[in-house]
Amino acid sequence: MRFSNSKWVSLCFCLLLSLQIIQGYKESETARTLKLEQGNAAHEVHCSRERSRAAQKIIEEYLMPFVEKEQYQMSRRCRLHSDNDLYRDQEQHKIRVDVNEWKCGYCRKRFYEEKHLDQHFDNRHYDLLNVDEEHGRFCDVLDFSNQSSQVKCKPQKAGISGTHYKPCSVLQSHSRCLADVCGALHCDLVMDSTPRKTKCNPAAASRNQHLCESLADSCFPVNEGPSASRLHEFFLRQFCDAHTCKGGQKPFSRGHRKTRNVFYLIVSILTLMLLLLFYIFIYMHRRGMKGKTVQLKRISKSVQKKKPS
Repeated sequence: MRFSNSKWVSLCFCLLLSLQIIQGYKESETARTLKLEQGNAAHEVHCSRERSRAAQKIIEEYLMPFVEKEQYQMSRRCRLHSDNDLYRDQEQHKIRVDVNEWKCGYCRKRFYEEKHLDQHFDNRHYDLLNVDEEHGRFCDVLDFSNQSSQVKCKPQKAGISGTHYKPCSVLQSHSRCLADVCGALHCDLVMDSTPRKTKCNPAAASRNQHLCESLADSCFPVNEGPSASRLHEFFLRQFCDAHTCKGGQKPFSRGHRKTRNVFYLIVSILTLMLLLLFYIFIYMHRRGMKGKTVQLKRISKSVQKKKPS
């Protein structure tokens, strides 16, 4: 009887242990599934990297030189501020090794083309996007299509599910997508190597002009001093005046940053080196000719009158 009781106790212990293992496995599976769903949701960022890159290039070349000249500090409320670029950190971690070689600054992996590096960022380093401070929280929003809707964030809780909850970083990433302001900044002129002649759309021109003027008002408020007022006027002339179907006004009329062409620098350096070598050769040649000059001695008259014996 004693043997059967111990056997029963052992059997119960084994059953309890098995149940705990199965329960722990299910909990870990649930946690992994939740983490995967959260990761997939955070990966759903609808923002054109190519157009954002074009917008950033325009800002750096056609706006920032004049902002730096005025020594003006743009507010982070301005959509053109560097902190509001969704791809800022990833673009800063691009390393161009050669003409056909790019390297990832995070993991040092190499690629033949920039577009392959962009895909690598999307697949491997999508968690390093420049999202807002609410990243990692879940939001309850009724209308996901309205980018201007008020977002109320709730702390992340285990087991949250349903279609009404999405990460705040996904919803609010639109405010950090520079591609959204491409219409105001004339990105198509920078992206198209061969400009296409298309019929002007008055509605689109009016919409882009309104967006451009709103950027001027938010980035350079005229009531913040003389520098802001001058930059406000400059922004209107540089970008906004060209949004018209009447013609006559071209974008970037106030100029851009004067960048040095790398090819021009290389050619200039080589030219200077060749000129230096040429003058050294001429100098050495003339010095050698002077060393080989034959000095002819004049024969005295006494030698000339001397008769042979």
